Amino acid sequence: MTYALTLDTPWQPLMEALLRQRFEPLFLEVIDESGQHAGHAGASDRGMNTHFRVRIAAAQFENLSRVQRHRLVYDSLQEFLDNGLHALAIEFR
Repeated sequence: MTYALTLDTPWQPLMEALLRQRFEPLFLEVIDESGQHAGHAGASDRGMNTHFRVRIAAAQFENLSRVQRHRLVYDSLQEFLDNGLHALAIEFR
């Protein structure tokens, strides 16, 4: 899936839709924490789209190592990383 990503449009709903489509999660939260990182490396002047936390539970993650699970999520969100996503915290439930 390709998005026309701009720093002026919130990415949270796009990231959530993509992760729902990709993993069909039992639980999913995508939280934009960018505003908490104002003045830090990679933070934008707009206070959004640079620092996210993903909390997710999905059957696809069963029997995978932590590294394998992280890689699947990072690979799914690569387009966002390529366009300014600076930090991504992932919590598996």
